[in-house]
Amino acid sequence: MDLRKLKTLIDLVSESNISELEIAEADGKVRIVKASAQASPSGPPAAHAASTIVAAPIERAPAESAVPPAPTGNVVKSPMVGTFYRSASPGSDPFIEIGSTVKVGDPICIIEAMKIMNEIEADAAGTIREILCENGQAVEFGQPLFVIE
Repeated sequence: MDLRKLKTLIDLVSESNISELEIAEADGKVRIVKASAQASPSGPPAAHAASTIVAAPIERAPAESAVPPAPTGNVVKSPMVGTFYRSASPGSDPFIEIGSTVKVGDPICIIEAMKIMNEIEADAAGTIREILCENGQAVEFGQPLFVIE
């Protein structure tokens, strides 16, 4: 969860009557708890100093933290940071599908980096077993893109 989103959630909790908020996303969970000051005879709790907000990451459930099995076969990794595209243009067919047979040097996707379309070629011959990225997804250097068996 990015810091701007976390800050927005903390502000939401501090400005509302909510005392506790827990959010679960694909990248983990966060729990925000508002600890308010004790009321005194001199006035309502709102007259006291600002409440303390505590935000702490929560450990993932064991099922979520299980490491997926390492893919077997040749894993084609991204040679650069950019945006992954399965086809040469938005209306055209994808270069490959699961089950497609490829040879070394066949184009398998495009990664756009700095407005330049970089054609990525298969580095091994075989059959496409998995496509590990979604069309239009941002990818990092070394991120697995495909599995070729």
